[in-house]
Amino acid sequence: MVSEKIMSTSFTNDYTEAADALRNFYLRSHRALDKLLAAQGASFSRTKLMAYIGNNAPVRSTDLAEAFGFAPRTVTEAVDGMERDGLVERVADPADRRVKQISLTELGKEVLCSTEPARKRFGERLFDALDQEETYQLALLLNKLNGRLAELEEELSQPAQAASNDAGGKRGKK
Repeated sequence: MVSEKIMSTSFTNDYTEAADALRNFYLRSHRALDKLLAAQGASFSRTKLMAYIGNNAPVRSTDLAEAFGFAPRTVTEAVDGMERDGLVERVADPADRRVKQISLTELGKEVLCSTEPARKRFGERLFDALDQEETYQLALLLNKLNGRLAELEEELSQPAQAASNDAGGKRGKK
């Protein structure tokens, strides 16, 4: 068993086993939930997009790209597919007709609602493997890692911003 392997190693500062376990958990849970939700009429990816649209409608494609870290083309293709299937609609923004506002259709709302019981049941069954204290500890650890990840993202964005500013300054001096 994986947990026995981790416990039996000298786990000083070697994060690779933990990172591998986290990656494997993410991939396997994503595949399992995707398979489950496909039976409800929407993939896990579509369900995430539809939930975001439903909670924030109307949204723009750029809002979706920013929220999920997707390339604009990826969002366009996903929205095209959902629109083709009657799950979302695009409407011109009254303030700027070049901008399209995306909202769920009635069918989209129905499909999203039909996935909720399956997603909830999946989460409950998955986390039944942990007792209350383990669930609490897992949440603490993941929040700690997410906090550190936010710090790292900030550090990584600073050199990019500085390089962008430097390049802009050089162009302006010509």
